[in-house]
Amino acid sequence: MEKTVVELFAGVGGFRCGFNNVSLVDNEVIEEDNWDFVWANQWEPSTKSQAAYDCYVERFGNPGEHSNEDIATVPKNEIPDHTLLVGGFPCQDYSVARSLSGGKGIEGKKGVLWWEIAKVLEAKQPPFVLLENVDRLLRSPASQRGRDFGIMLRTFMDYGYSVEWRVINAAEYGFPQKRRRVFIFAYHNSTKYYLQMNKVNAENTIYNEGIFAKNFPIKDLELEKGKSDISSKKFEDVVEISDNYEFHFFNAGLMHKGLITTYKVEANCEDVTTLGEIIEKEKVDNKYFLLDEKLEKWKYLKGSKRIERTRPNGEKYFFAEGNLSFPDKLDVPARTMLTSESTTNRSSHVVQDVVSGELRTLTPVEAERIQMFPDNWTNIESKAMTERRRYFMMGNALVVGVVSRLGDYIKEIVENE
Repeated sequence: MEKTVVELFAGVGGFRCGFNNVSLVDNEVIEEDNWDFVWANQWEPSTKSQAAYDCYVERFGNPGEHSNEDIATVPKNEIPDHTLLVGGFPCQDYSVARSLSGGKGIEGKKGVLWWEIAKVLEAKQPPFVLLENVDRLLRSPASQRGRDFGIMLRTFMDYGYSVEWRVINAAEYGFPQKRRRVFIFAYHNSTKYYLQMNKVNAENTIYNEGIFAKNFPIKDLELEKGKSDISSKKFEDVVEISDNYEFHFFNAGLMHKGLITTYKVEANCEDVTTLGEIIEKEKVDNKYFLLDEKLEKWKYLKGSKRIERTRPNGEKYFFAEGNLSFPDKLDVPARTMLTSESTTNRSSHVVQDVVSGELRTLTPVEAERIQMFPDNWTNIESKAMTERRRYFMMGNALVVGVVSRLGDYIKEIVENE
């Protein structure tokens, strides 16, 4: 079976960087592995500038092989055949509703992106799928916990897939950022891998034999678990799940033939990579240092506070938040990086500069290192890629090391097909 990949919501190429162990030498991209990324789609709505796509094309070339248009407008049968579908898609509302004609429709403007993935599954039937999302996907929406993920799992079931998932905190496995994301690995029931895993019970899959246990070990502790049925015997279709389903998903689980088994698991932690190990040890530009007149504002933003606020109905309440380290500790991994990184706000990292001892924000290269991209990956010629956008791109990205480890294992699975 060929190692071909289609990358949806490609960003600046995090999946490709991880799967092919990409490095940047004298501004030339070196891809060590041989996954063939036959097609990628990246499109930023509501803006003329397409900085992420520009970066993807400048680094990987072949613009004719990739798409810079709304995925909803792309005919799915025109996407090349592929063995593996990957993507880190935004967390949205996936609910469905019946149209006047009784058919299935999407409720509101949100949720479009999951259904575009579903259309690819239907049209192309890739043997394997690897997706990444924020961990709150397992709990959304607040009014009907677990419904959105239940809809996704039932959709996979309807198209002939089994699914394993795990919430992974990158810092617990030796990577330089405390970033929790849910990874979803689906495999078609026609594959040899399915036949292999069909012989393994759910508990052994989660704790020992599954893709995540093999690559991100967990402690052999029986914490909590739950079971659910989303098969056709229980729910007629995905619309009924949207209307009625609610379930507490834990941070690991398996969906097989419509039967869900979910476990609360705990990481078997590895060596730690600290923020201090990756920050620049040379002199950095003065523009990153905190100005004295803004120092008090930074201290206020990072400090604990309890503020009285008023709800729209006039009711009073208190907004409270705890103290953050200021500056950030260098002997632990970085905190989760957001798209607002480097701006004057509570979530931005502030470090003590190694050379001068003064306080400063992160450089773009340090932001790239936190996500494990090659240094200066987003430093491209495109006018759309401003320095502010470089931080934004990294806040939106995934930890490359996590998908690199998964890619190595999926390569073995594919080679065994």
